[in-house]
Amino acid sequence: MMFAFKHLLGRSVQLSHKRSVRSFRCGQVVQGAAVLKGRHLLSLKDFNGEEIKQFLWTAADLKMRIKQKGEILPLLQGKSIAMIFEKRSTRTRISTETGFALLGGHPCFLTTQDIHLGVNESRKDTARVLSGMTDLILARVYKHSDLEQLAEDGSIPVINGLSELYHPIQILADYLTLQEHFGSLNGLTLTWIGDGNNVLHSFMMSAPKLGMHLNVATPRGFEADASVTLLAESLAKEYGTKLFFTNDPLEAANGANVLVTDTWISMGQEEEKAERLKAFHGYQITMTTGKSAAPNWTFLHCLPRKPEEVDDEVFYSPRSLVFQEAENRKWTIMGAMVNILTDYSPLSNKPEF
Repeated sequence: MMFAFKHLLGRSVQLSHKRSVRSFRCGQVVQGAAVLKGRHLLSLKDFNGEEIKQFLWTAADLKMRIKQKGEILPLLQGKSIAMIFEKRSTRTRISTETGFALLGGHPCFLTTQDIHLGVNESRKDTARVLSGMTDLILARVYKHSDLEQLAEDGSIPVINGLSELYHPIQILADYLTLQEHFGSLNGLTLTWIGDGNNVLHSFMMSAPKLGMHLNVATPRGFEADASVTLLAESLAKEYGTKLFFTNDPLEAANGANVLVTDTWISMGQEEEKAERLKAFHGYQITMTTGKSAAPNWTFLHCLPRKPEEVDDEVFYSPRSLVFQEAENRKWTIMGAMVNILTDYSPLSNKPEF
């Protein structure tokens, strides 16, 4: 049974999260800070609750120091990041590129037209070459296994900028946004209405660790990955949170503090458009959906958004946090990069999570 369970998790390229909780500031040991330096960020399933909170705390601290106080923090001066993009992007590219530069580092944007990734040069060789020239890799790819290979064959940390299985950096931005809005994440009920995709998988791998309940509504045939679901059920049991699945969006929305959706047609699924639009009929989030939610309900969408997923009344309403969420992609990826490349410890008080 134990062997079967481990097999469901796939190859793990992360270092163990059972590390001493200490960091350094000005040469002094700081107790209570999770050690994240040198680790890959391929999925939030490889991080415990305190480590996820450390990413968020660092992001909030950088946002406060740089945006609010106007400080200049060259924390990544002399460092470079290789940004591999097999899929086009707005938020992931701009947040990473501008964020790394703002911290004094040099970002290198690379598409499949710029490098020989998997064509004239193997991914294994590319990983070794980039390891000798840069300090960090962020890759936005189709196959999650390609990220695992980059992490296994290289000698520098790898961040998942998106794969078909997980989108961890998006979820960090969502959590920072909700923490800013509600003041705490613990006890919130988050409702997902849409496709069983990489964004949902990332919520499933992390929400229980932060004390959040998760309701999921997907059409039949578009459910979350079975192995991810099995692990999420185990996490919910371990952390004492609720995990509920249904095919009825209104049932899932019942009592929710947060309504979340995403595109129904991801890149590479364009040929399935007609089939998917038919399958997702009735899944548009509207104010009627919100009537089933808690009185303080809010709305999230990782963008780009299409009207069939959420109508204008909700999307542009005061309940919508989508543009704050989009900006926080920058602060959370900055927080992740700083934690992975340095011994930085936040100067601000730790938020209540």
